[in-house]
Amino acid sequence: MASPYAIRILGDPVLRQRASDVTDIDGRLAALCQDMYLTMYEAQGAGLAAPQVGIQKRFMVYDLGAGDGPQVLINPVITESAGECEFYEGCLSLPGLRFDILRPSSVNVTGLNLEEQEVEFEADDFLGRLMQHELDHLNGVLLIDHLDEDQQRAAKKSLRKLSMGSSAAVDGIDAELGLSSRPKFGLFRSR
Repeated sequence: MASPYAIRILGDPVLRQRASDVTDIDGRLAALCQDMYLTMYEAQGAGLAAPQVGIQKRFMVYDLGAGDGPQVLINPVITESAGECEFYEGCLSLPGLRFDILRPSSVNVTGLNLEEQEVEFEADDFLGRLMQHELDHLNGVLLIDHLDEDQQRAAKKSLRKLSMGSSAAVDGIDAELGLSSRPKFGLFRSR
């Protein structure tokens, strides 16, 4: 089945806008989440924020592949963070690129589920990373914003090459940034 949505990539202005709160949790939102799951799975993603498919609302879908199935988090907020860790992180909106990103190692998150119930949990390791990454999308922040100026230039150059069909672009940016020996993983599901 074809993906219901195209994932927006760097350069699309929708990715740079802060999403507005969800005010109506109804059947339309639930159907939209189902379509986003399909899009996320097809792209081998572990999480997908609404702005990544052009919807300027504060919600995300995710699936850690741990047997819990797909999840939705509406109007999420990080209420607390602690520690610091570096993780080799990728993004569906920056196809093929991965970077070492420093973030808090643990976060407390609150939000709503599709039943309009408040959910609150502590997230560390991969879930903590995913929550921070997707919340960045809801705030108009991209992975590239966590890089220094030289890394940002190299990433944009690589994305331009990718958009012109050069498959060597990803290897090129890894070499340019001294990352050629790094494994290719990030906020993606294993194939």
